[in-house]
Amino acid sequence: MTPAHPMIQDAEIDRTVALLGGRRTLDRPVHSRLDAHDLLQAGLPGHALKHLVSRVGILRTVNKGGLERAIGISVRTYQRHQEALDKKLSPEQSGRTWKFAEILGRAIALFGSQPEAEAWLERPAMALDRRRPIDLLSTPAGVESVEGHLTRLEYGVYT
Repeated sequence: MTPAHPMIQDAEIDRTVALLGGRRTLDRPVHSRLDAHDLLQAGLPGHALKHLVSRVGILRTVNKGGLERAIGISVRTYQRHQEALDKKLSPEQSGRTWKFAEILGRAIALFGSQPEAEAWLERPAMALDRRRPIDLLSTPAGVESVEGHLTRLEYGVYT
């Protein structure tokens, strides 16, 4: 009998899971997009958001609104989650948190370090009409634009 989840490792999923604190923080293994879907539908644990925020400088810049721009969670909502870390994020909050971690993971792989990836997220890009990638993460269309830009950069297309 064939296992339901082949053990083919997806580097993008592995990077995203690591940024969210790994299997221990997520309370389950995530090996495929379907595993990720089930996890996000049920809601990410509050510990995953705390782990991400604690390790990503641009999310901690409260006066710049990094958390709200990148993930769509206000500082007050984040503080409420800090008070009840066992409470799950909503599916929408989970999806946006996952997508940010996924984009950051791709940028880290492309630029070689997390500080460089975070700097890229905050730097205006010609290919994005001089907009900063982090400012486009608030809508699905903006996320697609950032992902398309990352893909072009991965293939050496800089405009």
